[in-house]
Amino acid sequence: MRSQGDRETRPVIVVAGELNVDIIVSGNDVIPEWNREKMVDGFEVVLGSSSAITACALASLGADVRFVSVVGDDDFGTFCTSELQRMGVNTEHVTRLPGVKTGVTLSFSTPADRGLLTYAGSIPLLTPDYIPETLLRQAEHLHFGSYYLQDGMRPHWKELFKRLRADGISTSFDTGWDVANQWDREGISALLAETDLFIPSEDELLHIFPADQVASVLESMLPPVAGVAAVKQGSRGASLREPDGSVISAVPYTVTPVDTTGAGDCFNAGIIYGYLIGRRGEDLLRFANACGALSTLGIGGTGSLPTVESVLRLQAGHTQ
Repeated sequence: MRSQGDRETRPVIVVAGELNVDIIVSGNDVIPEWNREKMVDGFEVVLGSSSAITACALASLGADVRFVSVVGDDDFGTFCTSELQRMGVNTEHVTRLPGVKTGVTLSFSTPADRGLLTYAGSIPLLTPDYIPETLLRQAEHLHFGSYYLQDGMRPHWKELFKRLRADGISTSFDTGWDVANQWDREGISALLAETDLFIPSEDELLHIFPADQVASVLESMLPPVAGVAAVKQGSRGASLREPDGSVISAVPYTVTPVDTTGAGDCFNAGIIYGYLIGRRGEDLLRFANACGALSTLGIGGTGSLPTVESVLRLQAGHTQ
């Protein structure tokens, strides 16, 4: 690992995660009905996956982002790689697998919420063999998204996080939704001990640690986290549990959303980037909230990526 004095101004972040395209159907009424046809307002094919959207937002904020993943040897795989490159993410360590289809998510999106249908394809196929040690030695932080979709990595995250943190490299992850409805509370709890930034949504947290409200989990039920837990709560903003157990909250920024796809992933980027440049507590939470709000102003998870300048402008125009 490099010493602090050798580090570049831009934090080096490795994102190890899934890649897929998002096919977004948008409008006020996008729920299909059997044997009926409906007209919708919009249709887009964009880069998807929690890990990829977070990586692009991190690059937009100013980080040096290196992406590790696998895709199919198909047009969607080419599209994912090209889009990452277009948005400033290094894709040297994205591997194309012959005979495999790249994952696809169908997103039915309204201004208020969204529903997803996913074909896994290459999504669960990343394993530690694809993550070079030489790359990890350059990193200051490692992040991954979609804990429940990354079947090939799930048994290995704890050991990898533990080793990285021993070398002074910070870690983070976002759980995503568990389509199998198992939630792996034991595995998540064990991983938290080696995690600097735990970044679930409210719904995900309350499924992993069943309770009536987020405050109950953060105050008494959540196992020890090496760093902080930041919980995304949609229209109620977000909450953060500090290492000392104290809990703070921040209300969201008021914007007129176009599409909520990727808002949580851009929040992730805000938490990670803000943490690496020294923001803490309520300041960190508000920075992440602004990143999430800005992402809703465009179609798809990368349609309106936050920058430090746009975050500061949004914050300057709002009082909280």
